[in-house]
Amino acid sequence: MQKINRNVVLALLSLTSLVFLLFQLCYYKFYLSQKNGAAFSKVRGSQSGQDSTRWHVVRKFLGLTSGHNIPVYLIDPLILGLVDKDIEQIRSSPGGPSPECKYFCAPRDFTTFALLDKTWKHEVGLFRTAEKMGFQWLKIINKDPRLDGMDDLSGMEIPLHYIFKLASHAIHLVVFYERSGNFLWHGPLRLRQHMDRKFVPFRKLHFGRYPGAYEKPELLLVSIDDLKVRIPKNPSSFLEEMSHSRFLECRYREARAFFQLYPDDASPDAVEFRKKAKSLLHLAALTLNNLGVKFWLSSGTCLGWYRQCNVIPHSKDVDLGIFIRDYKADIIPAFQNAGLPLKHKFGKVEDSLELSFQGEGDVKLDIFFFYEEDDHIWNGGTQAKSGKKFKYLFPKFTLCWTEFVELKVHVPCETLQYVEANYGPEWKVPVKTWDWKSSPFNVQDNGVWPIDEWDNVIQIY
Repeated sequence: MQKINRNVVLALLSLTSLVFLLFQLCYYKFYLSQKNGAAFSKVRGSQSGQDSTRWHVVRKFLGLTSGHNIPVYLIDPLILGLVDKDIEQIRSSPGGPSPECKYFCAPRDFTTFALLDKTWKHEVGLFRTAEKMGFQWLKIINKDPRLDGMDDLSGMEIPLHYIFKLASHAIHLVVFYERSGNFLWHGPLRLRQHMDRKFVPFRKLHFGRYPGAYEKPELLLVSIDDLKVRIPKNPSSFLEEMSHSRFLECRYREARAFFQLYPDDASPDAVEFRKKAKSLLHLAALTLNNLGVKFWLSSGTCLGWYRQCNVIPHSKDVDLGIFIRDYKADIIPAFQNAGLPLKHKFGKVEDSLELSFQGEGDVKLDIFFFYEEDDHIWNGGTQAKSGKKFKYLFPKFTLCWTEFVELKVHVPCETLQYVEANYGPEWKVPVKTWDWKSSPFNVQDNGVWPIDEWDNVIQIY
């Protein structure tokens, strides 16, 4: 009898332990998974709980945004890079179950999505639902640069980034805004003093370090890892654009200080010149963009943007720079077809090439071609009557986007060094009398063209 009782007790204890264990598993799966997103239900191809967590967090975030009619799209460079390798297969996929979790289970700390500001305004309801789903969230705001100008520097604050965190994974939602140059812009991610700097690894966020400028993407709805998601139609183009997207704002505060010292020229002639220069710059940008030729604001046009956020009225021309490696023989006929006759052509592709086109009235377009050496970059100049050659040296630079006269256009990222190289330390002081052969701070003699080459390297029309 005593032996039977002992066996019964052991059986009851074992059964009780098993029931308790089952209760813990059910509690973990159906309660904690709802709260923390840590349930690892079956995901094809998932190799670990951490992989599954990433997929589940993305799934819940897409459910959150879909429930609030927020049309987000994927801009995560890691995932888009993987998607791009299989883009044809993904485009033709009927959207059935995936054999494996290949993309959203890739190792990473966060997944990045984009949102167009004008498509959504009701964030309070989103945050409430997010919290019910177990998300923690962070909102980063800053001044709206679109409202800055010469008359007002008190732009209202707008949301720039949202971060939704669930379990060990985060969603970075980047807010894009339309700018007057017909492009999309996102702001930098700058934390306020009171914010938790350990909330996510902020330094790793791909769209937080600098503001960025992008063309409006054409989107494609696809099925990735059994999730319906919008992506840029051409992922490789978007990734290439991303690698050169850094954006610089015009320096309105410094421009106001400049005009306090040197009042702006508001004469009818100055107003008319700026109007023509703006039109010429827009036409030049359209022509070069259609050719796929990268260019930037150079010389006096760059100085006007950097110093006073406008065209310098006494400059009388528009100046652009192009790397000689980007030269195309179609440039001259393309401008001529656009209604801009060639005024002169100096130099040759191998050395000191310079083009000038005649715009409306007396406004001309000067295009300088830049040559890269080991430790510097230079463009050339030619004096027509003597055949003398000149060289203008610049420190090496990269290109950033800016907005100038309602146009998305490149400028040197290292703008101060670029301007100082050309105009010296006194670049802030206006100079109305300018001799291109002697006034530039960086000009050097560069020999003389051989007389037998003049017909080819000195062409005036």
